[in-house]
Amino acid sequence: MEPAFLPMQAKKKDSLPASIIASIKNRRKRIETWRAGPTPRGEGTLIASYNVHKCVGTDRRFDPERTSRVIHEIDADVIALQEADTRFGERTGILDLTRLERDTGLVPVPISGAVKAHGWHGNVVLVRKGLVHDVHQVKLPGLEPRGALVAEIELEAGGKLRIIAAHFGLLRHSRAQQAKTLVDLISGRHEMPTILLGDLNEWRLGDRSSLSTFQMAFGPLPPAVPSFPAGLPVLALDRIIANRKGIISAVEVHDTPLARMASDHLPIKAVVDLQQELASA
Repeated sequence: MEPAFLPMQAKKKDSLPASIIASIKNRRKRIETWRAGPTPRGEGTLIASYNVHKCVGTDRRFDPERTSRVIHEIDADVIALQEADTRFGERTGILDLTRLERDTGLVPVPISGAVKAHGWHGNVVLVRKGLVHDVHQVKLPGLEPRGALVAEIELEAGGKLRIIAAHFGLLRHSRAQQAKTLVDLISGRHEMPTILLGDLNEWRLGDRSSLSTFQMAFGPLPPAVPSFPAGLPVLALDRIIANRKGIISAVEVHDTPLARMASDHLPIKAVVDLQQELASA
């Protein structure tokens, strides 16, 4: 899929109408792609990010089973979920994690203090292949209750990887604070390959965008991949970025009929390959 927006370094930006037109033109291509069947995945560890929208689909129906089937479709080794808990009151998980583990082998990274919730402020990281060595829960600043999970994972294919799974707020000022918090968190900790993934709620580019903050820690960002709204994606709200050049493949959306119905976001995914990193160590 062609990016709906120009890279951050570009001076001229696509207009929103132009991105909508591009998405409409690409719709037939997306339909042909999923009809042809799943694309063979590359060598390495498949990671994904998916805002499950509290298991409420575009048909406004609450259906955790349908959400679980999309997660099964993605077949990721590591997946970050957002909005996997109820939002207000005592946070309660809304997925059947026991069944999900039985069907997919995905196990949630352990977090402290959770009784009924799946994750931390709705963020869940599930791992199928690899050992989790360390987990930190980060409360992000802002008017809305937002958070991030930081987990260090020893991959089955070899090497260690730091995952930061986050969900940013709807307010621009809050997103700027949240981005700075995460950059400060990993400042000076470049010894380990780090992947930031999640719903960053940021489609704007330029100096006032919270995405510009990440360039200090991650370098130039990869091209945007529209993932929202699921039926006709035009906004790149969801991101996967790495602090090492070349360790992740091109980011793709997981675009299937079921995914377009199960949430207002499409999942995004990429393959992590640390072999070059290991060879240079």
